[in-house]
Amino acid sequence: MVEAFAYLNDATIRTVMAGAALLGVTSGVLGTFAVLRRQSLLGDTLSHAALPGIVLGFVVVGGRSLPALSLGALLTGAAAALLMLLLTRRTRLKTDAALGIALSLFFAAGVVGLTWVQGHAGASQAGLETFLFGQAAALLRADLPWMAGVTFFSLAVVALFWKEFEAVSFDPEFARAQGLPVPVLDAVLTVMVALAVVLGLQLVGVVLMAAMVVAPAVAARQWVRRLPAMVALAALFGALGGVGGALISAVGRGLATGPLIVLCLTALVALSLTLAPERGLIVGLARRFRARRTLRDRQLLEALRRLQEAHDDPSYAAEQGMVDAYFGAPTRARFRALHGRGLVRRVRHMPDERPHWEITARGRDHLRHAQEADDADVNGAADPNGADRRRAANGTRGAEEPVDAGRSGGDR
Repeated sequence: MVEAFAYLNDATIRTVMAGAALLGVTSGVLGTFAVLRRQSLLGDTLSHAALPGIVLGFVVVGGRSLPALSLGALLTGAAAALLMLLLTRRTRLKTDAALGIALSLFFAAGVVGLTWVQGHAGASQAGLETFLFGQAAALLRADLPWMAGVTFFSLAVVALFWKEFEAVSFDPEFARAQGLPVPVLDAVLTVMVALAVVLGLQLVGVVLMAAMVVAPAVAARQWVRRLPAMVALAALFGALGGVGGALISAVGRGLATGPLIVLCLTALVALSLTLAPERGLIVGLARRFRARRTLRDRQLLEALRRLQEAHDDPSYAAEQGMVDAYFGAPTRARFRALHGRGLVRRVRHMPDERPHWEITARGRDHLRHAQEADDADVNGAADPNGADRRRAANGTRGAEEPVDAGRSGGDR
């Protein structure tokens, strides 16, 4: 740990960490909207589509100028995004198919262009292929101001059009009914993601940039239910992953920074999927275990009640061995738990000395309340869109809508 902090005295490492943090914030914020619109493949498409732009920028300026290469990458990335939107709106293709077409077309053009440049541009093209996997060491202090400018510009656009982006991400039909220009907002969001992709090409590279867009948002989604909190947490996770990967790369000499950043983000996603308090794997397993146990308890109580009705005897006691045979599994532990809650009681049934159980009045009340709750759930499920229509009629959809209820505009 001390050795890791000692590396902070190195100006190059500080530069890389600052750039990675800026990239993580931008990717986390903009990637949130891509994930909510079910366009996770968008980052992969735009990063691969940036390759022909890099080649174009190199050919135009005749050298490896980062602003020129970035501008070319932004142009071809935006072109790929607009092609995807055009295909989804003018044809019957789904979003994933349109993204696949755009990715293949532009990346193939980029590989052809890169091959041509390597064969005709002489030694000046050396290192251009590093944009495939990223080369953080090539990041200069002079690059940080424009990276910071792109980050603050992206955050400003998101803040300025927050309500519009929120409406388009959750329910484009509702947004269209409110008079919002949904196609224009879709295009703006997509081009903004392309801007984030361009920002990370030198650090992470074309191949791995998709993870920077998707991973922070996926990790944040496991912890929160509201969009503002999800955006903020995704930005934090993106910055942590960027800084952590850069620091590990500095400590472990010879380790590539871009892949380490992606691995750090993947670790955050894995931890979030496992440990999140509401959606985590551990909580889910515990919830399912409790649900199975509750169901078995209810089945036992229902079996005792039906036996009493069948024998027309409200005090009929069922022999435990018979209940074990009916369910095909031991029931002693669950009977004891129900007895501790006052839902059943153990009775003697001489001359048979084996355990006998009967349901109590409290147990019958418990069954009745459980049935009433089931009936209420069934009635609520009969009109799943009723709440949405009421919110839309009252003009309250949006800020109070949980992320769970968001419907994507990407796969219409």
